Amino acid sequence: MTSTEMTSAEQSTAGAKSSAAEATIDRLTFPDGFRWGTATASYQIEGAPDEDGRTPSIWDTFSHTPGKVADGDTGDVAVDHYHRFGDDIAMMAELGLQAYRFSTAWPRIVPDGTGAPNRAGLDFYSRVADRLLEAGMTPVVTLYHWDLPQALQDKGGWTNRDTAQYFAEYAAITAAALADRVSLWTTLNEPWCSAFLGYGAGVHAPGHTSGAEALSAAHHLLLGHGLANLALRSVLPSTAQVSITLNPAVVRPATASPADAAAAHKVDGLQNRLWLGALFRGSYPDDVRAFTAEVSDWSHVHDGDLEIIATPIDTLGVNYYNPMVVARYDGVGVRARVDGHGDGAGETWPGCEDVQFLEMSGPKTAMGWPIDAGGLEELLIGLHRDYGMPMTVTENGAAFADTLDPDGRVRDVQRIAYLRGHLAAAHAAISAGVDLRGYFLWSFMDNFEWSYGYAKRFGITYVDFETQQRTFKDSAAFYSDTVRHNGLAR
Repeated sequence: MTSTEMTSAEQSTAGAKSSAAEATIDRLTFPDGFRWGTATASYQIEGAPDEDGRTPSIWDTFSHTPGKVADGDTGDVAVDHYHRFGDDIAMMAELGLQAYRFSTAWPRIVPDGTGAPNRAGLDFYSRVADRLLEAGMTPVVTLYHWDLPQALQDKGGWTNRDTAQYFAEYAAITAAALADRVSLWTTLNEPWCSAFLGYGAGVHAPGHTSGAEALSAAHHLLLGHGLANLALRSVLPSTAQVSITLNPAVVRPATASPADAAAAHKVDGLQNRLWLGALFRGSYPDDVRAFTAEVSDWSHVHDGDLEIIATPIDTLGVNYYNPMVVARYDGVGVRARVDGHGDGAGETWPGCEDVQFLEMSGPKTAMGWPIDAGGLEELLIGLHRDYGMPMTVTENGAAFADTLDPDGRVRDVQRIAYLRGHLAAAHAAISAGVDLRGYFLWSFMDNFEWSYGYAKRFGITYVDFETQQRTFKDSAAFYSDTVRHNGLAR
């Protein structure tokens, strides 16, 4: 018998039993107003690379360069979100999600990187924001998730100081168009990746392999953030909030030896303190400048830059996937690779030629990343202790080898276990006094996973990339239950 075939009395009884069962579930309850959402990025989902005035980004160029992306995959179609965003938002609403963090594509809004905006590009994101609000969801905009206009890369990209000013102009244009509907803004997503994987390791666009370029790009990304922060404040209402999303990591020495501790301090310098020091203390760490001195003379830092970079923000976005374990490299053997991101030091980690990254034991995701939920709690507590900022987990999730079973289900039990552990860690951090205001799961649906192409699935929604059919995985039901009850069932 279906629910529509029940009598009113039977439906009432069934509802009462369901409510009673819910009442007996023990939950870790999150604070009132805690924001639950999911996240995506423009190049990973939109497709439509040359429609309505959009020009190529560095990721269009990179993905079309032979050998750069697994299986020769590109984001030309991705998951066709440009044409299917209405249906995708309806699916998010079906899960009860409260917010959607998406990125705007700079080359869709300002095709030449600077100059006149493209009305069609702005109109697309206007429609996305409208549809989200109609569905009762909060739009959260990230202005830069790595798709720099190729026109600007041709002028030096993030190694060119002018790019920082162009970014501020683009931020102001976008904010002016959406200010009446979007009140939560993020300038950059994971600038460490943009700088050190894009300009140092060569595994991300634009594919350069220069430690000096990586350090220059890092500074200009931060300068772009600071200038964009000021530009946003000039056009947004005072109630709007501005953020930046970093990917800080817990860096653990392999042993208690002074040599391993020194190695960990170096990596912590480039992964964490470089960014946090500039943003919240108005300075780059002296030790980072010292151990990178043979790579860069830091002449890219001009008077007044750090004051601009340190312009106050409202919240800090934190992306967390895994911790790191490092040791001193004594020149014997081959240094381990770190997360597929090139050699353990070299151009990925300028000045860290004496450091090696060690593989952690225990379970791993399909990316080969160790699963360590305790690292999230440790990270959030450390950031709260050292910087005292309100925070949001803006990305957290895992790729696994998901399959669509013959009965149409995706039984991703590993992802559910992963999420359960990390949500419990976030709750523990809140209990320890951390001002954590939201959690955005990565990702809403399977998509183009950068240099891994379509081989790695992070979504709670399964996508058949041939047909574009979307199917909720079991993890979607788990997350929906958590969101609807503002609490994690134990």
